[in-house]
Amino acid sequence: MRLIAIIPAYNEEATVGKVVAEIHSAMPEADVVVISDGSVDATASVAAASGAAVVNLPFNMGIGAAVQAGYRYAEQGGYDIAVQVDGDGQHDPSELAVIIGPVMAGNAEIVVGSRFIGRSDSDGFKSTRMRRIGISLFARVLSVMTGHRLTDPTSGFRACNRKTIRLFAQEYPDDYPEVESLLLAHLAGFRISEEPVKMRARGGGHSSITPIKSVYYMVKVMMVLFIWLVRKKPELEGRDA
Repeated sequence: MRLIAIIPAYNEEATVGKVVAEIHSAMPEADVVVISDGSVDATASVAAASGAAVVNLPFNMGIGAAVQAGYRYAEQGGYDIAVQVDGDGQHDPSELAVIIGPVMAGNAEIVVGSRFIGRSDSDGFKSTRMRRIGISLFARVLSVMTGHRLTDPTSGFRACNRKTIRLFAQEYPDDYPEVESLLLAHLAGFRISEEPVKMRARGGGHSSITPIKSVYYMVKVMMVLFIWLVRKKPELEGRDA
């Protein structure tokens, strides 16, 4: 079974090398690809020096385009399982086995690492109050829409099987895609589950989501979620769909 780790990164030269090294240590059988989303620093060269394949996008296209480029790379490479790991160091690659396990066992098409289940309030890194409010809101709405309890829909720490790789290679939301992509997977008939993981503080750089953007994010995503419900059900193209 072929595994690949997809790391979307924008100006993450301070952390991406360590992330790649941690993935190689935790999952030596996996390949790693870094999608440098128009970075203007040394992200691409640091990633390559750390042993990752690198896809350089010509300019900053946003997290959705970067992640989709990773899934297209995985589909074209014939990988069976893909994991998403942020390039800022917030995700702990030592916990990759936790989210890969249910996918390998055939219990889910996509598994999300959640910081909110199986942990006490004092465990791990805590995001800002505004972001926690947004996460809670999205979790409640998405749980109702999917009929399954979800706690951390904004988490980018994920594992996907071949069918999900194909779906996300063909269609993936733009802008702030984590929440929308879960609804997309649900509408395609895929099983989604969560596993408990810890999150860490950023190892460097700065988050692009400011308090003002957080409000915009919540309003925009809520509107888009309801638009998804009236769209045509997504269908996979190609063999083994």
